Amino acid sequence: MSPRRTSCLLAVLGLFVTLLAAPARAAEDLPFRDPALSLSRRVDDLLGRLTLTEKISLLHQYQPAIPRLGIGLFKTGTEALHGVAWSTNIDNGGAVVTADGTVFPQAVGLASTWDPALIKQVGTAVGTEARGFNARNPRVWGLNLWAPVVNLLRDPRWGRNEEGYSEDPTLTGAMSVAYGSGIQGDDPDHLRAAPTLKHYLANNNEVRRDTSNSSLRPRVEQEYDQAAFKPAIAADAATGVMASYNLVNGRPATVNPDLNDVARSWTRRDLMNVTDAHAPNNLVNSQAYYPTLTEGDAAALKAGIDSYTTDDTNAAPTVNAITAALSQGLVTVADIDRAVRHLLSIRFRLGEFDPGGGRYGSITPDVINSPAHRALNRRTAAAATVLLKNSGRALPLSPSTRKVAVIGPLSDTLYTDWYSGALPYQVTPLAGIRERLGTGATVTGTEGADRIALKNVATGRYVTAGAGASGAVLTEGGTTAGDTAKFDAFDWGQGVLTLRSAANGKFVGYNWSSFVNDQSQPNGWFVQQQFKLEPQSDGTYLFRYAGYETAYDWFGPNKYLAPNADGTLVLTTADQAAKFTKEVVTDGTAAAVAAAKSADAAVVVVGSMPFINGREDHDRTDMNLAEGQEALVKAVTKANPKTVVILENSYPTTINWLQANVPAILWTTHAGAETGHALADVLFGDTNPAGRLPQTWYRSAADLPDILNYDIIKSNATYLYSRATPLYPFGHGLSYTTFAYAGLKLNAPSVRPDGTVTATVKVTNTGRAAGDEVVQLYTHQRTSRTKQPVKQLRAFQRVHLTPGQTKTVTLTFKAADLALWDVTRNRWSVEKSPHDVMVGSSSTAIHQRTTLTVQGETIPPRDLSRPTQATTFDDHSTAELADLTKTTGDTVATTPGTWLAYNSTLLPSPTTFTATTSTQTPATRVELRQDSPTGKLLATLTPPPTPDKYTYTTTSAPITRTTSTHNIYLVFTGPMRIKDFSLTR
Repeated sequence: MSPRRTSCLLAVLGLFVTLLAAPARAAEDLPFRDPALSLSRRVDDLLGRLTLTEKISLLHQYQPAIPRLGIGLFKTGTEALHGVAWSTNIDNGGAVVTADGTVFPQAVGLASTWDPALIKQVGTAVGTEARGFNARNPRVWGLNLWAPVVNLLRDPRWGRNEEGYSEDPTLTGAMSVAYGSGIQGDDPDHLRAAPTLKHYLANNNEVRRDTSNSSLRPRVEQEYDQAAFKPAIAADAATGVMASYNLVNGRPATVNPDLNDVARSWTRRDLMNVTDAHAPNNLVNSQAYYPTLTEGDAAALKAGIDSYTTDDTNAAPTVNAITAALSQGLVTVADIDRAVRHLLSIRFRLGEFDPGGGRYGSITPDVINSPAHRALNRRTAAAATVLLKNSGRALPLSPSTRKVAVIGPLSDTLYTDWYSGALPYQVTPLAGIRERLGTGATVTGTEGADRIALKNVATGRYVTAGAGASGAVLTEGGTTAGDTAKFDAFDWGQGVLTLRSAANGKFVGYNWSSFVNDQSQPNGWFVQQQFKLEPQSDGTYLFRYAGYETAYDWFGPNKYLAPNADGTLVLTTADQAAKFTKEVVTDGTAAAVAAAKSADAAVVVVGSMPFINGREDHDRTDMNLAEGQEALVKAVTKANPKTVVILENSYPTTINWLQANVPAILWTTHAGAETGHALADVLFGDTNPAGRLPQTWYRSAADLPDILNYDIIKSNATYLYSRATPLYPFGHGLSYTTFAYAGLKLNAPSVRPDGTVTATVKVTNTGRAAGDEVVQLYTHQRTSRTKQPVKQLRAFQRVHLTPGQTKTVTLTFKAADLALWDVTRNRWSVEKSPHDVMVGSSSTAIHQRTTLTVQGETIPPRDLSRPTQATTFDDHSTAELADLTKTTGDTVATTPGTWLAYNSTLLPSPTTFTATTSTQTPATRVELRQDSPTGKLLATLTPPPTPDKYTYTTTSAPITRTTSTHNIYLVFTGPMRIKDFSLTR
């Protein structure tokens, strides 16, 4: 190329670069980039410069770049429940992006620390690493973090139990404030990262999770479910909420008007509310709530959704739907502007439009998995460990212990969950104990799993895997059981096994066409590494594939394995399945018993596999420890009475035999790379365990109501209302030392509704070891117009005490915290009543108590002469709350035999019973009765049928004479919706 041509080309390129750069340089001088201006002025300036098309484009999760203003892409939604998750990912160009961050204990484990100050440090580390990941690749890791989950752990069978904090709103609120404020940082004007609370509202089941209805009577909604979300929003420790998949009182949460009307009322800050993944499409598909995506997206925008998480990176369906909604008058430009304002407000606070990215813009990837974060992880995992039982001072293990057998399926592995990052390294329990005891000790390890070989009875050939790192397709191989024909079988309960190839240490999984031993652990959305060996009457087994996708019946009856013509194992029906013999090459229990007999102490590590024993989209149907694991514990305990069990799982487990027979039991969640170090610290007394259970451990699933029953008041659920004797109560946890309580005092014997209660109690370490005590304060209201909790946590404090040391612990709460939701007037009310104030080490271990007189009000009798919302009942049988209209309001849906009770009702000789109802079933009656569902019949209504459930009619009937104050019951003979009713003269 000649110099002249080169010069011309350079000139053209220079002009081209200048033209491209000019808008960006000009944008640098625009007012919205001036950090000296107020946030509102900056948002107004940028909003005014965006075209309508650009505004609409920002409503999708992947907010596109706007080059003319120098604005880059912004992605909402980085999972960060206990560390930045999904740290191995694919960027938009298809390249693999890997960065291994710090994985802290699962969220339920974070809450078991009962230490908000520590959890704030964890949140700070997570927010800092989120910045580091974002600096590495902002297309993969955005700064809007989808954490924490604050859904209450109402039912321990919930598949996502590991993601939540607690069954109690006070503890959950404290943890969410701590974690969220740590993520955000302490600068009121700038965000390190932007936490989003999941999942609004009452999302505590996975079965039919997008179509099931969480029926929330007003008291449960106000006092329980909303109470978990309010603290972090009110403390400005969260920047928005994610709407859940389920229906709330018959209306999809994606279009729940609470998103605007309630959540935003708790703060003066802008909130950025998002949908859950693909939830907008559910409105049209599984929920069939709206006929078109245009109508569904419009309703979500009106309800308070700002960002649509749907269709992965494809924004076109959302953009087209909102554009169509605007043209059809379903939304206005003001609706769009309002949502975009919320989005931009968060982006400004993140420093995106500040020079250098603002206060936190200089954070680099060097912070990821830093030594300081590793140390914090170890400390947190130890602080979260709960000592469930310690008989005869079995723990800590004696310094003279030199021979330890570490046994069990979780003894030499660490598992991650769906919302974990990849572990940058692993210190397993076996490794941690070996390191702690050093070279002079003998530490033996065995997983206690049978090594088996499967031989096809018909062909005489063994199931064979690959020996290389990538494994191979399972086929029928030779007639002898070589290494490639051997598999370690791990029992996860209810017959479910995972099979790890002895040839390469990889698990066998299904890849939609064949079975391959190529997985480092069970994983993926469908978890295709699950099998069952079903015994037959002739002593053989059918080899069944039990991956989670079979729950959807995608394969029909094709769930069993048989060889193809080429020997490859494929799926077929039970009648065509091959029959196999199971040869036990190595008896795992026998090996464990032998190891235990020769040891000074046996440590058995059992528990769950987070992708198998309940997880997102799959609730547990059984709370027991896996049958094979319990049998292993029994055998080891018999072989060595100095047995310690470590239960490593994500939720309460029914371990009645262990509690009765094993000397010592520790519980931990899946706690990250430092699990082994933390457990060794606790086992040998370097750390005195002080974790406390954040939820009740039940003796049996029979102690629980149906998982879809959200009415904790009626069903006597959680420690708040349950009167069953638990295996371990809420707040339970032991220590290597002992504590004494004395001198509980209140700042005053009574309090007004606007007052504050300050309780002081002296706590003394009466043992020989330094340790932490978690001092817990509960209250119980003795008298009320309605049912009250058995007790309720109001305050707590984790305090460290050396041997012999006494500290005066101060616990405070507001009298307003004692308020109940008065359904008769639809407002909070602090009632006049004496309250028991109880301080102790768990919800059942109460060591000091006193009485507090609350100078509240006496709620007057109900006045039913005015229209009374049917939803404001005091008690009910089989009532379900439903949607009054598609946009707002609740109603009560009934079935035959449903009754509603309205207590303490003043009846000044009413003569007419009037009700506003909807029914499509002729001759359905509503009976007005006195004092019980079968009490004196006062009136009967037979409303005429209406065209649909959203059309109501008002009918009246005469009342048999009644006076005085009574409890009034409405009894229904069939399906009906009732909006309101009145008793008038």
